[in-house]
Amino acid sequence: MKAICVFCGSSYGQNGKYKEAARELGAFFARRGITLIYGGGKAGLMGEVAEAVLSHQGRVIGIIPQFLKDREVAHDRLNELLVVDTMHTRKAKMNEAADGFIALPGGYGTYEELFEVLSWSRVGLHQKPIGLLNVDGFFDPLLDLLRHTVQHGFAAPQDLELIVSAEDVPTLYERMSLFRHHRGQR
Repeated sequence: MKAICVFCGSSYGQNGKYKEAARELGAFFARRGITLIYGGGKAGLMGEVAEAVLSHQGRVIGIIPQFLKDREVAHDRLNELLVVDTMHTRKAKMNEAADGFIALPGGYGTYEELFEVLSWSRVGLHQKPIGLLNVDGFFDPLLDLLRHTVQHGFAAPQDLELIVSAEDVPTLYERMSLFRHHRGQR
């Protein structure tokens, strides 16, 4: 994977481990030569991941809609900042540029981005790995919800394989590297 899109919070949350994980992920990307694709912001965990990549001489591409840039939330030191018209265009461009996706802890926007790429994977619009960096069990309730969805017949058991999860960056990256999309077996 040469470029990975990261979804995460524009705040830090209440657990200091989230910030540590964001910085660890960014340093890992830089050491591996992986380009960070992300929403272009400078606040919260988003800013931490980008800063960590940059401070380790890595490459960062931000994609931000004009209305957010106008609010002065755009990171001003990225290798590349693409300004787009809408949130929908932003997500489409991130999908086009990325070889995979990682979600860190975040809020509604993070969930929305994650579920969009998950549903796109489910219907075969992409075959890229989707990873959850499950810092301190943050995503455990979400993983339970996905299993609940399968148990009640709203998703197939193999749909659970569309997401990989790990509590640390190297394990998550390894699992994502081994990911094979099972399209056509549904």
